[in-house]
Amino acid sequence: MPQSRTSHRRAPLNRTIFAIVSILAAAGLFTSLATAQTTKRVAKEANNQALGHTVLVANNGLTLYSLSAEKHGTFICKGSCLKDWHPLVVAKGVKPTGPVPLSTVKRPDNGLRQVTFEGRPLYTFDGDSKKGDANGEGIKDVGTWHAASP
Repeated sequence: MPQSRTSHRRAPLNRTIFAIVSILAAAGLFTSLATAQTTKRVAKEANNQALGHTVLVANNGLTLYSLSAEKHGTFICKGSCLKDWHPLVVAKGVKPTGPVPLSTVKRPDNGLRQVTFEGRPLYTFDGDSKKGDANGEGIKDVGTWHAASP
């Protein structure tokens, strides 16, 4: 039985629509993959028994600290300070994630992207060697070091 003129027109149109939808779906998938690669979980919450409250910790379980005098891009911990306090950093273009909103700020001394919480750069302390340690809490410098609390 011969096909009507309408069915001949629909077949190429259907293939064209299918091709367009496939391309759009693939583009969406690639966009999702690219976005997934630009985020990285760098912190979690942990109940710190020594301090008696919940604090932020790095993925390795070490307590994260901030210096009271450092906020909104002002850096005090530079040079010899970095021997004891280790900046939590991510690669350029990576958005850090955790249980709270995190951001980054560019360090003026080496250009690395340091993770921040509430505008304060985050560090681990050389005096902490295991999960639950909070030996940096209350250390006075040009400001006071405190465990970051959500």
